[in-house]
Amino acid sequence: MRRILIVLLLAILLLPAPHKNKPELFGPGPLLVTARALPLNASDPAVRSVGMLDYLGGWQLRSPHRGFGGISSLLVQGEGQVLALSDSGTLMGFTLHPGRDSRRPFIAPLPVRRQDAAQPWWAWDSEAMAHDPVTGRYWVGFEMLQRICRYAPGFSRVEACRTWPEIEAWPKTGSIESMARLPDGRFLVIAEMGMRGDGSHDTLLFDGDPADSATPSPLHLRYVPPRGYRPTDAVALDDRRLLVLNRRVTLKSLFTATLATIELPVTPRPDDRLWARPIARLAPPLLADNFEGIAVTREGGRTIVWIVSDDNHEFFQRTLLLKFALRSR
Repeated sequence: MRRILIVLLLAILLLPAPHKNKPELFGPGPLLVTARALPLNASDPAVRSVGMLDYLGGWQLRSPHRGFGGISSLLVQGEGQVLALSDSGTLMGFTLHPGRDSRRPFIAPLPVRRQDAAQPWWAWDSEAMAHDPVTGRYWVGFEMLQRICRYAPGFSRVEACRTWPEIEAWPKTGSIESMARLPDGRFLVIAEMGMRGDGSHDTLLFDGDPADSATPSPLHLRYVPPRGYRPTDAVALDDRRLLVLNRRVTLKSLFTATLATIELPVTPRPDDRLWARPIARLAPPLLADNFEGIAVTREGGRTIVWIVSDDNHEFFQRTLLLKFALRSR
């Protein structure tokens, strides 16, 4: 019975609605984060790989700041400079291994346009984030507001926002959950619950900036996840290949996650299916939680995959940050 109640509670928490645990508004300030190293498998610390991923390290993150946690999207620079975004519009920057060139740890709310100041604090359900390393600009997808906003370098201000009718057609409690910017400037946005009759998820491919008023209507594709899973984040590997993080919650295992690859057709056509090809599954006894964010970096020619969990600001969940090397075969 206790496990059933926990699953029901988690199902409620996964809905982007106001609840008592979301931190109310606060101003920018410093952030203290502690990181406790964890084995991939606590019952067998010798386990160092899962699927096509080699485990390089994992940490449970904690902070006394009441706004810390609830992480839904992730960017990583270098070997551990982390920029995380919570599902309540909160930015968190910190470094796993602080050094001379590390950024100063901070926590701050996203900037808001004057015309949006009346929106309630809990409506800023920011679930996806993308970055252009050339211009320094950022994009954020908001699930409940069903809009995509572009931010100036350093998140100094909001440059533009756009709400698309294609996204408004998705359920508010399951719209923008995954957004990836491809190196060629295209964007891929996947609905968490905007599903077709065959179980595929409505996916939008934008030829350009989805926050720009001049960008033409997107192309509808279909993402086919691993059976029983829903997408929670995506990141590009190159102009055609992406990694998609998928989540499932069940009575038996609670949270599990499957990492999969998808490949865009050379010439995408309406309703093309993007089939998930699973490459790793995180489930007990391996580290497992509500994994919602994924990022990719490069180290010495290797592709490094970072995965972070959303603790929903609940005492029985954890903020986990995992680091893997992606094997080519």
